[in-house]
Amino acid sequence: MENLVMMNPSYWQGRSVLVTGHTGFKGGWLTLWLHRLGAKIHGYSLDPPTTPSLFEVANIAPLLDSHTLADLANLAQLQATFRETQPEVVFHLAAQPLVREGYRDPLGTLASNVMGTAHVLEVARMTASVHAIVIITTDKVYENREWEHPYREIDPLGGHDPYSASKAAAEIVTASYRASYFGQGTDHSAQLATVRAGNVIGGGDWAADRLVPDCLRAFAEDDTVRLRFPRAMRPWQHVLEPLAGYLLLAEQLLSTDGKRFAKAWNFGPDTRSDVTVGEVAEATARYWGKDASVEYMPLSDHPHEARLLRLDSTQARCELGWQPRWSLQHALEQTVAWHRTWLQGADMAAYSLEQIRAYEEHGQP
Repeated sequence: MENLVMMNPSYWQGRSVLVTGHTGFKGGWLTLWLHRLGAKIHGYSLDPPTTPSLFEVANIAPLLDSHTLADLANLAQLQATFRETQPEVVFHLAAQPLVREGYRDPLGTLASNVMGTAHVLEVARMTASVHAIVIITTDKVYENREWEHPYREIDPLGGHDPYSASKAAAEIVTASYRASYFGQGTDHSAQLATVRAGNVIGGGDWAADRLVPDCLRAFAEDDTVRLRFPRAMRPWQHVLEPLAGYLLLAEQLLSTDGKRFAKAWNFGPDTRSDVTVGEVAEATARYWGKDASVEYMPLSDHPHEARLLRLDSTQARCELGWQPRWSLQHALEQTVAWHRTWLQGADMAAYSLEQIRAYEEHGQP
């Protein structure tokens, strides 16, 4: 293992942490991990976005010190939550996360992803207890020129579709707040960073229009998976990979040298995990076994979605000591195993925490 770093539980034991979007897939896994690290966790989110959901299946609610179900548009409720919980660290994950939903509801997507982020930042700057803020966006914030080299944090932002544009706008709003209100020489000493990751997979994701959840749903019902863009290249990784980066980053933001880390960060897989949609679907079918099958559909009836996108995570590797731990094969195996274990009626909180423990103890793939 080369410069491999893992979280320090002493940073998190008893620390007040607010997670927006804790009822979602990524937010649920982050909440489980923070619980394992001993944090006092406060959640602010809408109801779980799917039925079933990781939040309900893994019984996450009892792990929370407070649990607020409200919209980020409700500024008064958001202010009350910050005031009552006095968080030291804020992870902002609440968002409308789907490209196709962005096409269906562009105004709702912009309201959630841009103004929702602005509301979190505005309330955080009025809360003296806050010391570190991590805003979660996406790899799709970049102006995608479909070139071969990976995108660096300094590359131009853009957004062909409403979802991507909303996340790029959230990055710009965050940069404005960081320059105007946060850090040394400003009104608030908290350090503020954004994080960008690609397509994450893992147990407990039942979202629509996501490849691996669509595969698992179909295979469980002995149905065939039909793919929109089988040749599209995506930077696949298990959800625990970027979450490990977010936690490591938050620890550095809390350090005496925190200002150096208050910027944008990529957390992407290595190039061995850059494979096509078709290859991932077919691999998932193999791990599922039985008669799982995959078919390709014509592309003409679908809205534009960028074909090629890779992230350069050199900054995170060099400055945080972060790097991917699980190969794509292992990530898919763990995801299929989680889903099969759920179908068997197991205790999914315990099983999920066991997967986190296994990840912590795993070396380089």
